[in-house]
Amino acid sequence: MISRRSFLSLTAATLATATALPLARSAYAATPDTFGLKLVNNSGSGTVYAYVTGTTPDGKLVLLRADGTPYYPDSPSAPTTPLPEDCAIPIGSGAQVTVPKMGGARIYVVTDAKLDFFLDPGPNLVHPSFLNSGDANYGKNWSFSEFTFNDTQLFANISYVDFVGIPMGLSLTTKGSGTPTVNGLPAGALDQVASALKELGGEWAGLVQTGDGGTLRVLSPHHHATQFGGYLDAYIDQVWQKYEGTDLVVDSQNPGVGKFTGRVTGGQLVFGAESFAKPATADVWSCDSGPFALAEGASDARKAIVPRLAAALNRTTLLANPNQPTGEDPAKFYQGDTTNHYARIVHSKLPDNRGYAFPYDDVSPGPDFSGAVFAGDPDVLTITVNPTHG
Repeated sequence: MISRRSFLSLTAATLATATALPLARSAYAATPDTFGLKLVNNSGSGTVYAYVTGTTPDGKLVLLRADGTPYYPDSPSAPTTPLPEDCAIPIGSGAQVTVPKMGGARIYVVTDAKLDFFLDPGPNLVHPSFLNSGDANYGKNWSFSEFTFNDTQLFANISYVDFVGIPMGLSLTTKGSGTPTVNGLPAGALDQVASALKELGGEWAGLVQTGDGGTLRVLSPHHHATQFGGYLDAYIDQVWQKYEGTDLVVDSQNPGVGKFTGRVTGGQLVFGAESFAKPATADVWSCDSGPFALAEGASDARKAIVPRLAAALNRTTLLANPNQPTGEDPAKFYQGDTTNHYARIVHSKLPDNRGYAFPYDDVSPGPDFSGAVFAGDPDVLTITVNPTHG
């Protein structure tokens, strides 16, 4: 099993214990050396650029130039040094480049302008910021998709883990294993998501960022965790009270790892050798702090339990369902007044219900909720840029 979180930073050592999506297998012994990245502009803007950046298998920072050739920046002498080369790929009526092996990679798309990239000593790329209003790219209309391409497979995904911005779709043609596709949000969905959150008011309305052209983007609650304070405390208290007297069964969905039965003892949710303190709301939103932080050397059991607890708390199904995720009913996700309304609203706008609204959104009893396409025999990954406002 493999997840967005694990695959984007995948190493041979972590492959065996990744935990959410089934690993694509094919008749091919290894992936090809490159794949084609096709960019389709349906945005309505004649000025659209893409940027491709990641890390090579031997750890070098790499960006692709407009002609598709790789560029390996040197380390600058000072922080926030402008990137010496313009790596904007004009999309116009369409473009295609060849992409070599790289991991933790992003494909940025921006309309009506170029993005400004900077380097810190290392070299380390300074990515565009959607949180710092003083960032050169803050007020621009941009978004990104993610991918990792290694000797095992190409894994790419549409992510709303950070924010909702430009609507994009993914489609992957392969050399013989099918054509996985994720539609992504349709045109106009950004304004619809923003409107629904504004109607909720309070901290939810505060997730909407606006610019000169109206709604610029909508942030995940993870990035406003302080404003949410103890939002989920009462729900989590009820969960802990229930499992003081009831078994909670978590299925790793991996026959080699098995199932785990837990109960709350002394304030800790205990599964054998693994125990979990009560998470705070910020821990649930991020899936990666407090009891959900996975330290180096974490056991296979903990790597399996954390995603399923975090997913059930985001979907607010843990109180009702003691068999995770086996007994999950997607129709019962995000019910009640207290839930991850950002994830609920984003999923309600997705035509195929597929897209990451939080990091472990690929945990599933069966249906695929993730925004991922993946294959061991990739040929061409197509990204379609759709209108931001419908």
